[in-house]
Amino acid sequence: MPSRRAVTGRSQEPRRRFAEELRLLRGARGESLRRLGERLGWDPSTFGKMESGESLGSPEIVEALDQHYGTPGLLLTLWELALADPSQFREQYRRYMVLEAEAEAVSLWHYGVSTVHGLLQTPGYAREVLTLGGLVGTELNQQVEARTGRRKLLEGEDAPPFRAILSEAVLRTSLRDPREWRQQLEYLLAASERSAITLQVLPHSAGLYGLVSTDMMFLRLLDGSTVAYAENAHRGELIEETGAVERLLRRYDAMRDLAFSPADSRKFMMRMLEEVPCEPSI
Repeated sequence: MPSRRAVTGRSQEPRRRFAEELRLLRGARGESLRRLGERLGWDPSTFGKMESGESLGSPEIVEALDQHYGTPGLLLTLWELALADPSQFREQYRRYMVLEAEAEAVSLWHYGVSTVHGLLQTPGYAREVLTLGGLVGTELNQQVEARTGRRKLLEGEDAPPFRAILSEAVLRTSLRDPREWRQQLEYLLAASERSAITLQVLPHSAGLYGLVSTDMMFLRLLDGSTVAYAENAHRGELIEETGAVERLLRRYDAMRDLAFSPADSRKFMMRMLEEVPCEPSI
């Protein structure tokens, strides 16, 4: 098949194309970032970050820009494509992200050995984790936004069933900033109240178990097959061979039998929240 000929000469990568369209539209108006901020009521730096590709902004901002430029729905469509584009994630995650994005209305099972899964992370939590991985500046901001944007998968009436088993270590390893840690625990508690989400805590008292050192996610796809994604601090591996996935699933089921019930897990998370230092009074 012949390669696709670029007609407009503009970027074919969704995130870059979105930023490019924003720059072109503002340039055609002859507006400064400051003037745009004054007219729409947001800080000019917000639009500057969106035009540089550092940030995608929020749907509210994009809808306001669509109205301002007279492009009904165009920018919002480009924003949604940029948000869902797996190329915004680092290479080791891309194949997995494509499968996750395609796995609509199917089940997801996760085990977290040391950190909260990305689908449940607050921006503050994601930033600290990604900083430990060496990200800084613009790339850090992009990856934080990409990671927290994934939470949309678990929102809404059509969200797929999601079960997460959290090692007790996950909830006892706090963030440096108590306020950010409190927000993360509060988010987990709120998420556990959604009908599609089941959170369980695997206590230290359970002893050793089959996935003792490996973060694991299982995705049940539309064709009925299941794939597994194993990850540590340095690399991730997508596992699609049926026998290997089945063995990992059996280990996961055994761990689930050792975990607290969802109700007792909520009580445990509430105790962890109560132990977070209160902000000093002024």
